[in-house]
Amino acid sequence: MSNDYDLIVIGAGPGGYVAAIRAAQHGLKVACIEKRDSLGGTCLNVGCIPSKALLHGSEYYEEAAKGHLAKFGLKIAGVELDLPALLAEKDKTVKELTDGIAFLFKKNKVEWIKGEARFKDAKSVEVDGQTYSAKNIIIATGSEPTSLPGVTPDGEVIVTSTEALSLPEVPGHLVVIGGGYIGLEMGSVWRRLGAKVTVVEYAPRIVPAMDVEVATTFARTLKKQGMVLKTDTKVTGVQRKGKGAVVTIEPVVGGASSDIEADIVLVSTGRRPNTDGLNIEATGLTLDKGRIPINHDFSTAVPGLWAIGDVVEGPMLAHKAEDEGVAAADNIAGLNGHVNRDVIPAVVYTEPEVATVGRTEEELKAAGIKYNVGKFPFAANSRAKANRNTEGFVKVLADASTDRILGVHIIGPMAGTMIAEAALAMEFGASSEDLALTCHAHPTHPEALKEAAMAAHGKPIHI
Repeated sequence: MSNDYDLIVIGAGPGGYVAAIRAAQHGLKVACIEKRDSLGGTCLNVGCIPSKALLHGSEYYEEAAKGHLAKFGLKIAGVELDLPALLAEKDKTVKELTDGIAFLFKKNKVEWIKGEARFKDAKSVEVDGQTYSAKNIIIATGSEPTSLPGVTPDGEVIVTSTEALSLPEVPGHLVVIGGGYIGLEMGSVWRRLGAKVTVVEYAPRIVPAMDVEVATTFARTLKKQGMVLKTDTKVTGVQRKGKGAVVTIEPVVGGASSDIEADIVLVSTGRRPNTDGLNIEATGLTLDKGRIPINHDFSTAVPGLWAIGDVVEGPMLAHKAEDEGVAAADNIAGLNGHVNRDVIPAVVYTEPEVATVGRTEEELKAAGIKYNVGKFPFAANSRAKANRNTEGFVKVLADASTDRILGVHIIGPMAGTMIAEAALAMEFGASSEDLALTCHAHPTHPEALKEAAMAAHGKPIHI
């Protein structure tokens, strides 16, 4: 094949592979460069997908092992954990999905160039000594884990989220540095499988950007499950000791330090754009705090150069990258691609799940926006009650003057699925009354969202 393309996409993560397929569907000649041996990027290989497989399996194990199913007449004795089988199932899921992307590339005639790309100029890149050029290039290289100063993961005892997906045995004590989404999800997996889990978070609360009321309820629930949360606490050092490690901590406000002995230390302090090694300076682009500045249409200051996903501004979320990939491909094809950054949902896939979209109460107060609050507990929801899973609530925030929905925050069963309805409502500018007057099937969890919308007007039915 010729080395000249209409579009080259660098990176085959959720944003990159979606952009490549979309552009090919528009009739463009497309190549996608990926240095991994499989497609799908961090999300499919060592992120979203394998972690969800472990969360799902570990939840089954805990329900069976701790007798949670007895109330439904299921008495199970002698439950044993087969960790290699659980990890194998996780790997099987990953392979099925990454192979699926390879199939979609063939179906849509996207050429997969295996190797690591390095810019020669704004219109060409080099891969393993071969030069490829294109009218347009999308940078979609994703992100990588960050660490703390002086703390260097070794992949064995001091690990990142990647190694935490494949620990050879359940640790006696897992210390998680960072109380964000990834740390809490991986902490939940290993706690369910039998580990003691301690989470150390620098901020005053876990998931610090989340709605405070939801985050407070979330923390209380995790503590009830047995997770130890140390907030307002900073890590000053991590040292290997024998087969484990010692984590030294102290209060953020100052005070005496103390040590925590751990079998495994998971460093989960965030991620940074993965732009090293691209030789971006050859294109004339200048990074802004490690990220690539873009225009509203995902173009950059250099004509023909585009960027999406974790390398640009906004939350580092796979679904954000996917939508940006579609929008960028549409724009390159001469269409009108757009992503509404005010309506990007986020989910923590613990038990209970936590999901959010739009603004929090704290953000609305800071902006001086008057709003109404509608809340409804899952304890009053028929389906949650029948399933004996009633933890949490739904909160709807609506503009006090226009009633337009400004934010929805859910902690409880099915939160990650329910948030889609809230995002759809917000995308179309719905009011809380619109949501309240929409007929919902009974008995279902989304009825709690309907009731929360009714509560925004002070007239819920079931509380």
